[in-house]
Amino acid sequence: MSLPTPSLQTSRLRLRAFEDSDANDLFALQSNAYVLRYWDGPPWTERARAEKFITRCREMEKEGTGARLAVDRVSDGAFIGWCSLNRWNPDFRSASLGYCFDDAAWGHGYATEAARALLRWAFDTLDLNRVQAETDTRNVASARVLEKVGFVREGTLREDCVVNGDVSDSWVFGLLRREWRPPSEVDSPARATARTGSGG
Repeated sequence: MSLPTPSLQTSRLRLRAFEDSDANDLFALQSNAYVLRYWDGPPWTERARAEKFITRCREMEKEGTGARLAVDRVSDGAFIGWCSLNRWNPDFRSASLGYCFDDAAWGHGYATEAARALLRWAFDTLDLNRVQAETDTRNVASARVLEKVGFVREGTLREDCVVNGDVSDSWVFGLLRREWRPPSEVDSPARATARTGSGG
């Protein structure tokens, strides 16, 4: 069963399917060592990784396993990052949330705004019951984003990743349908990257 990638709009952001023309911006983001300092994989060193990522986005859509969306700022059309809903399981009505934003876009609440838009689609359109996310325990800003959109920290995965040569722990967050409260306004800014969906 396929899962068509949605087009979502917020007051400041547009979430859309990736296009081939996004490869340069995507590579610039994913090759930024500072942005990926808590990521579960090293920064990209070859632009071909961006092309493979975009191809994989289309494969996910056809397979019905999830959706990755590019995030543009409405005011100037700039690509500022991406968010994803992957590991979609229609039988369990569950999926995992992930996101990555350029450091120049941090501090404006964009990650929170994009996550809310994607979660609204997940619960309203896909009728999910649970969404999960993981983040490095050192990435307090990412944890704050998840908490602001309603996630509850459920536990710790001990030494589950090696980040830049260091063994690291991850926090596991969960958000249930009955806990989801789509807010009417955007909260204060936060910055983040969440591990889920980092493959490409």
